[in-house]
Amino acid sequence: RTMATILVVDDEVGIRELLSEILADEGHSVITAENAARARDARARESIDLVLLDIWMPDTDGVTLLKEWASLGQLTMPVIMMSGHATIDTAVEATRFGALEFLEKPIAMARLLSAVRSGLERGRVMRTLRSPLPAGFAPAATEEAPAVAAVEPTPASAAADTHNGVALDQPLREARDQFERVYFAFHLAREGYSMTRVAERAGLERTHLY
Repeated sequence: RTMATILVVDDEVGIRELLSEILADEGHSVITAENAARARDARARESIDLVLLDIWMPDTDGVTLLKEWASLGQLTMPVIMMSGHATIDTAVEATRFGALEFLEKPIAMARLLSAVRSGLERGRVMRTLRSPLPAGFAPAATEEAPAVAAVEPTPASAAADTHNGVALDQPLREARDQFERVYFAFHLAREGYSMTRVAERAGLERTHLY
């Protein structure tokens, strides 16, 4: 089992301890931070493969930290957002600024591990393509420069067992979940992050998107 270094950022000690225990049991090395300042220090000090980032924190909220990393070119690892109180708009904003996924607390263990596996796979593809931002991030369309697909097909030489960043050697349910994230990230960027237009494009009710 390949060990990854995962940074868990949450102001609740119980959440940090629980996630650390689960991820350590999976063979990962876990670093914890109780606020944005400690998270910045950890990112600067360690080689981080994945970040689990809480949205609501007392000093700097998770979305603000995500934007900071993106603006400084430091979003070199996948980031999964977590929250027990976030709205759909907050989740969309986090996705817009580079978050790979959003997990709602309380997080079921199977859901957590699935998201972590997906995140680490995406991180591997990011490193292969030397992309500074997670696949799924793209600027909003403008009249001068329409948005293009955020995820280009992975070269065969880079990852023969993936397609558009989706691992093909995994159960269909998980592959479908990953594809849906790529699909909606693309359409969110294409439609200027309008949930209403994305819902119409996908043929879904707006309330069903999340």
